[in-house]
Amino acid sequence: MSLGHSIRHGAKWVFIGNTGSQVVNFALGLILARLLVPAEFGMVATIQIFTSLAGFVAGGGMGQAIVRAKEASKRDYDLLFTLQFLIGLAIVSFFFVIAPWFGRWYANPLYADLLRVAALSFLVRPFFNVPSNMLHREMRFKAKTAVQLANLAVYNSIALSLAYLGHGPWSLILAGLFSSMAGAFQFAWYARWRPGICFDFARAGELMRYGLLASTNNIVCYIRAQLPTFILSRSLGPASVGLYNKAESLAARPHGFITGSVYEVLFRALAKEQDNLDTSRYLFFRSLTLVAVYALPFYIGFLWLAKPLVVTLFGHHWADSAGPLMILSLAAPLMMIENLSGAVLAARSWLGKELVAQVVMIGVAAAAILVGLPYGLTGVATGMVFALFYLTLHMFWLAKQSLDARWIDLARSFMPAMLLNAILIGTLWLANHAIPPSIQSVDALYVLFMTAAGGLVYAICFLYLPISALASETARWKIRLKLAKAPA
Repeated sequence: MSLGHSIRHGAKWVFIGNTGSQVVNFALGLILARLLVPAEFGMVATIQIFTSLAGFVAGGGMGQAIVRAKEASKRDYDLLFTLQFLIGLAIVSFFFVIAPWFGRWYANPLYADLLRVAALSFLVRPFFNVPSNMLHREMRFKAKTAVQLANLAVYNSIALSLAYLGHGPWSLILAGLFSSMAGAFQFAWYARWRPGICFDFARAGELMRYGLLASTNNIVCYIRAQLPTFILSRSLGPASVGLYNKAESLAARPHGFITGSVYEVLFRALAKEQDNLDTSRYLFFRSLTLVAVYALPFYIGFLWLAKPLVVTLFGHHWADSAGPLMILSLAAPLMMIENLSGAVLAARSWLGKELVAQVVMIGVAAAAILVGLPYGLTGVATGMVFALFYLTLHMFWLAKQSLDARWIDLARSFMPAMLLNAILIGTLWLANHAIPPSIQSVDALYVLFMTAAGGLVYAICFLYLPISALASETARWKIRLKLAKAPA
C-alpha cells in the first residue's frame, strides 16, 4: 500500500470513528439529560476539569514520542508502559490525598468519593495507551476505530443502565472507568501486546524530553481554548458563555471531523518520512488541498445560513449564537493551516518553537478578547479570529522553515477549494433569489433547500470540473460511485 493510500485510508477510518463518536455522544446526552439532573452533570463536569488536566501529565506526550520515532522496539514499549504506570500511580495517590479537601471545598463529601474512583482510571491508562500508540505507529487506524466504537457502546450501555437505576453521577464515573478497562483489553488484543517492565533511564530521558514539550503544548492549547469561557463568565455572564460556546462548538465541528482526522494520519506519515523533505512537503500541501476542498463548503454554509441554521437546530432562544458563528466561520482556512502546521512541527521535533507560538497566542488572544468585549459576543469572536490569524502566520512560518517550503505553495494548495467555493457562493446567491417566499419564511425548509442546492452543485463541480490538482481524488470518487450503483 502506497503512503498516499495509507494516509487516505487511515484518515477515512479516523473520520468514521470521530463522526460516530460525536453522533452517539450527542444522542446519549439527550437521553441522559432526562435521567440525570443538571447538578449531577455539574458534579462530574467539575471533577473532569481536574482529571483532564492531570491527563496531560499522565500521558506526558511520551506516546507521541514513540509514534514519531524512527525505530521502536518491544523494550521501548515496555519503558513507555513503566513510565506511564508510575506517573499514573503518583496521580492516583495525589487525588486520594486531596479528596477530603476537595469534598470540603465544594461542601459535599460525595465529591471526594467521586474523585477517588475517577482517579483509578489513571492506573488503567497505561494498559490502554501503549497498545493504542502501537496501532497509531503502524497506521492501523481501522483497528483503532473498531475499538473506539466498541468502547463507546460499552460506555453508553453502562452509563444509561446505571442512570436508569438511579445512580446519578456514579453512572458517568463508573462508565468511564469500566469502558477504559474494556478498551485496554481490546487494544492489547489488536496490537498483540503484553505489558512489560523496563528501566532504561537513558532512553527514558529521550522520551520524556520530547514528551514534556508535547504535553506542555497540550496544556497551553487547553488554556488557550478556555480563555473565551473564562473571560465571558467573569464579564457578560453564563448566558453569554452558553451562546458563545454553542457558536464555537458548531464552528469547530467540520474542522474537527475533517482536519482533525487528517492530523493523526499526517503526523505519523510525516514522522515516517522526516528525512525526505520533498515527500514531506508534498504530504503537507496535499493534505491542505484536500482538507480545504472537503471542509470549506460547510463554512460557506454557516456564513450564509447562520441564523436559520441555529434556530432550526437549537431553537429561537439560541438565535444570538448566529453572529459569532458567522465570524468564527471566517477563520476556517486559518484553523486548517494552523492545525496541519502543528502536525509538521510535531513530526519534525520542532515542538519547542511551537510552544513559543502557543504561549504568545495566549497573551494575544486575551488582549484581543478584552478589546472586543465591549462589542459583545461578535466582538469576542472577532478578537479570537485576529488572534488565530497571528498564530496561523507564526505556525505556518515555522512549518515553512522546517520543510524549506514557500508562501506560494500555500496559496496554490488552496486554489482548488477557492474555485469550487466561489461557485458555491454564486449558487447560493441564485438559489436565494429563486426560492419562493413561502419557503424562505420557514427556517428549516430554507436551510434544507439551500443545503440541497449548494451541495448538489458543489458535488457536480467537484466531480466534473477539470481541476488538475483534484484529478486523482475525483477519479477515486467516480469509481466508488459507480461501484455503489453496480448490482449486487
